[in-house]
Amino acid sequence: MRRLFLSFFGTGFLRPAPGTWGSLAALPAAWIVHMIGGPVFLAIGAALLYFSGVYATRIETEASDDHDPGWIVIDEVVGQWIALLPVSIGALHAGLPPQNLWPGIVAAFLLFRLFDIWKPWIIGWADRRGDAVGVMLDDVFAGFFAALCGLALAGLSHGVLG
Repeated sequence: MRRLFLSFFGTGFLRPAPGTWGSLAALPAAWIVHMIGGPVFLAIGAALLYFSGVYATRIETEASDDHDPGWIVIDEVVGQWIALLPVSIGALHAGLPPQNLWPGIVAAFLLFRLFDIWKPWIIGWADRRGDAVGVMLDDVFAGFFAALCGLALAGLSHGVLG
């Protein structure tokens, strides 16, 4: 059960680029969570997955030299959900289903993957921790930066900043 959770129902075992597959799998899951309870449930879900992910990753990797196996993608799900929060909030505010804000979903996905792969500044610091918190936290930071950039792009797109 732990491996099923950490691999997000096996998507972490897909090749190549298991992190990208995990991020893609997070999109329909986020849509379901949003439809059930909006951005509040999405935020609560991300928090629950984060803390569960830290615990499960710690158990899974404690006897291993590899602190961040590629097949563990629950961290990507958490980060992707954080990146999608502005889209979820925007959809609720506009009274639209989130798929109508598809440019925001695409931007959230691409920006999250960019920050997760690039790992600038605090994202790289978290990744270098070498523990279960670091495995999860770098994706939280990547999701946060993707969300901020997504908000800036939405502002530009809708003329708020221009």
